[in-house]
Amino acid sequence: MAGRFDLFVVIAGMRTGSNALEEAINLYPGLACHGEAFNPAFVGHEGETEMFGIGLAAREADPMALIRAMQAGTEGLAGFRFFHDHDPRVLDAVLPDPRVAKVVLTRDALDSYVSLKIAERTGQWKLTDAKDRKVARARFDPAEFEAFRAAQEGFRARVRRVLQETGQAPYAIDHAEIGEVAVLNGLARFLGVDHALDRLTGRLKRQNPEPLAQKVENPTEMEAALGARAAPAAPLEPPRGAGVRGWVAAASAPLLHIPCPGGPAVRVEAWLAGFGGGVERDFTQKTLRQWKNRNKDGRAFAVVTHPVLRMHRVFCRHLLPSDEGPFAPARAAMRERYGVPLPEHGPGPGWDAVAHRAAFMGFLEVARATNAGQTSLRADPAWASQHALLAGAAELIVPDAVLREARLGEGLAWVARQAGCAAPPPVPDDDEAPPVPLAAIHDEALERAVRDLHNRDYMAFGFRPWGGSR
Repeated sequence: MAGRFDLFVVIAGMRTGSNALEEAINLYPGLACHGEAFNPAFVGHEGETEMFGIGLAAREADPMALIRAMQAGTEGLAGFRFFHDHDPRVLDAVLPDPRVAKVVLTRDALDSYVSLKIAERTGQWKLTDAKDRKVARARFDPAEFEAFRAAQEGFRARVRRVLQETGQAPYAIDHAEIGEVAVLNGLARFLGVDHALDRLTGRLKRQNPEPLAQKVENPTEMEAALGARAAPAAPLEPPRGAGVRGWVAAASAPLLHIPCPGGPAVRVEAWLAGFGGGVERDFTQKTLRQWKNRNKDGRAFAVVTHPVLRMHRVFCRHLLPSDEGPFAPARAAMRERYGVPLPEHGPGPGWDAVAHRAAFMGFLEVARATNAGQTSLRADPAWASQHALLAGAAELIVPDAVLREARLGEGLAWVARQAGCAAPPPVPDDDEAPPVPLAAIHDEALERAVRDLHNRDYMAFGFRPWGGSR
């Protein structure tokens, strides 16, 4: 292949995300990654003993023969994944060669170690759908982890040193960046391919999205051995854009509401209309800029709701009904593929608190897995965290105020004063009655399930366990 490279090698390690990176690379015309071509136990992928006519014995006798066959048999630029315990003769040959592109994939050693121990227990090394997920906890062994970390760091140090001495610049990519199409398009350009993707297939899912302390059976021992390194991280969630189409402004007051799905949007909109003249809606980025130019002293505000109350509203509004609206595909998938016991024709006369709670808990689990990239469902804004939604909104407008629904009346009056307006009276709460009241199903386990889904909201906005207040 014409270009500055004749071959590429993905330098990685176990549980760094190299399977997902290989799958992404193979989406680009002109690139072909052929797995762990020099794994001692197989050729390419588990269970395979031959590639391009070269078997295990022939590869052992002459590893470079496999590289030559790979290059000859590949249309475009060929490559493979290489770990620290693969054939060292291959690394000695390709590492100093500037005609071999180096893609260096890294992940935190502790994350990789825990992921490896879970995979060893479950026997599950790849995940394409959360419904097939096998769950286990790892046992943290301090001595074993230190040996694992030392082997990784020693391997990376050797790679770095040779590349420095030979003046080569690798393409560095972190585990967390594998799903970012812009980063992968940059990798393709680095390898000499101009084709750019609009999106990825997302076929492989994150297997263990929980905080680190929840993935091990002896977190106290792990924390004692590692200290701050073992602190739980916030669960991953896809970034959210600014959904300006849903923003609403008062026609006769310089006030702009940035709503979150599941919040008191109807009440706030009625309050904004109370200034007179109705409301403005269906903004675009252009018309939003125009609104800002017309309202130099205007105030943009958001209202956050307790996560338990908000998710229960989302569940009752969008998952329980049997209409053919935009949530119908997700509703059907949750029921048919993920086993959420949602009623096919909506809650009927026999729908009681037990059925309601079971369906709600199932919805929370699928929503958590979806936000973590473990299902094929779209990570809908309705079950995104309010933190993520407002972070997306801040790309265009940082809210001047974030109000609490529990004290909505005084919050709206305050934001009106900030904009120099005399506020209309607050709108009474006319929230639709759910088929089963939240108080009838709420307990510690339900609270914990919501916290697992939206821990960022609890932390960012200081929510305590739900107690029936708004």
